[in-house]
Amino acid sequence: MRVLLAGGGTGGHINPAIAIANEWKKRDPKAEFLFAATPGNMEDTLVPKAGYPVAHIKLAGFYRSLLPQDIVHNIKAAAWLATSDMKAAKIVREFHPDFAVGTGGYLSGPVIRKAEKIGIPVFIHEQNAFPGVTTKLLAPHADIVFSAFPEARDRLPQCKRFEVVGNPVRQAFIGIGKKEARRKLGLDDNFTIFSVGGSLGATKINEMAADLMAWHCKGGGINHIHGYGKNGRELFPKMLEERGVDLSRYPRISAQEYIDNIHLYMAAADLVISRAGALTISELQITGSPSILVPYPYAAENHQYHNAMVLQNAGAALVVQEKDYKKEWLIQEVERFADNPGRVASFSENASRLAVLDTAERICSMIEETLHERSLL
Repeated sequence: MRVLLAGGGTGGHINPAIAIANEWKKRDPKAEFLFAATPGNMEDTLVPKAGYPVAHIKLAGFYRSLLPQDIVHNIKAAAWLATSDMKAAKIVREFHPDFAVGTGGYLSGPVIRKAEKIGIPVFIHEQNAFPGVTTKLLAPHADIVFSAFPEARDRLPQCKRFEVVGNPVRQAFIGIGKKEARRKLGLDDNFTIFSVGGSLGATKINEMAADLMAWHCKGGGINHIHGYGKNGRELFPKMLEERGVDLSRYPRISAQEYIDNIHLYMAAADLVISRAGALTISELQITGSPSILVPYPYAAENHQYHNAMVLQNAGAALVVQEKDYKKEWLIQEVERFADNPGRVASFSENASRLAVLDTAERICSMIEETLHERSLL
């Protein structure tokens, strides 16, 4: 069995593709795999690291700015797009897969479309509640559209078959409880906040963390771990200084650029403050973590806002857009969580109720069923 996968640009597209490949490999150890990859992009590193070969197609998104450097970029992107169909056709023809899976990003478009055009079964996994442009274009041609959220269904009216399967998450997130996580991290039973803005660091979440620390540091009763990211390396200490916070005086508060073992901190926390990427939403569901979500305002089609609203509508999170943030609101809401264990428990239960623990297994089982129906397996 030969399996072609395409998805790139962000870890949110790449990791689901790798998870699907890993699960299929368990079922068919002799299967052959090939990933389409943009040279120099994240998938060109993560996929070989996972042990799978790549075939390169140069593609990039277009910038809306009229800055000279962005115009130059767009000219190059247009040239790459013009040749992408030919390169995708070459990959499909030479590898000749038994089926193909697209997990989003510009890269999956030409690859999955070419496979479908020559009669190869194709499948799509959409990670976000608001489907991306590529998913919308490919959905009518896919045998099955797999989605992390049922909310995506109404935005894909022409798909043949729609299945809610969740997002694949790393195994480390599954099965870890709050007590065990706190024991491993050396945390006590006091109310615990974990705030993080990604590996680069989100300026607004850094600001929120600094506001909170200035509020609760003197009380000394709250544990707070914050990851300020690469972009906060110089900025976050300045934010603390402006607020008169000296972390060396407060052992319950810690801040670091990069957070290792993020699954432990999520599981240990009574409250998580973070962005609202698709995989983050699924991780919060699996760890049962109450959250305050701050969607990245420049995400394509504002998809992080739609992701975040899935948890808010379920009573598992509060959502605040960057433009609406007020320090007083944040302190009031965090205080309500800290003073009311029942509220924490309710948000946690509501998050856990949405969790899907076997996404890759579900996807591969339904692919097998489809291949059997088409007498291809």
